[in-house]
Amino acid sequence: MKDKNSTVEKEKEIALHYLKIFADTARESILILDSRLMVVGVNESFYKNFQTTKKETENKLVYDLGNRQWDIPELRKLLEEILPDKKAFNDFEVSHKFPNIGLKVMLLNARKLDDTSQILLAIEDITLKKTIEIKLASYTKDLELGIAKKTEELKARIDELSKINKLMIGRELKMSELKEEIAKLKNVR
Repeated sequence: MKDKNSTVEKEKEIALHYLKIFADTARESILILDSRLMVVGVNESFYKNFQTTKKETENKLVYDLGNRQWDIPELRKLLEEILPDKKAFNDFEVSHKFPNIGLKVMLLNARKLDDTSQILLAIEDITLKKTIEIKLASYTKDLELGIAKKTEELKARIDELSKINKLMIGRELKMSELKEEIAKLKNVR
């Protein structure tokens, strides 16, 4: 029985080794968690993006990371309620303000690996994208309001010019009538 347990443990170590290699090739931040939600591996992107170190991260409960900065209710629900049943979740958006980093808007994707009971959690930082989307929406709204205002101004100007045009046409007709009248008066003499 001891040989079987050591073989299983060796296989888990090999699987973890390959998961870490895979994680290190990704640009997104990746956490590798065990079945108890302890961090067993992290890629360099995570360290960089969340300004932490290996000592502060590995072998810690995910919720305890960064002075409990990762004890996010949405993350807790995903890892404890959704993941055990569904085995995966994709593109779950979470916004959280980290004390030293500021607001981060993240897309979370996770997979529970059946053979090793480990969890691969990928974190895509979409903060800049969301900021740009908000600014773009604001610019678009401002542009639409500006266009609507200019359209109203142009409509008012067209109405004014139309009135002036009618007035001018009316005067032109009056002038024609007067010219005809003068011509008649000249002919009468």
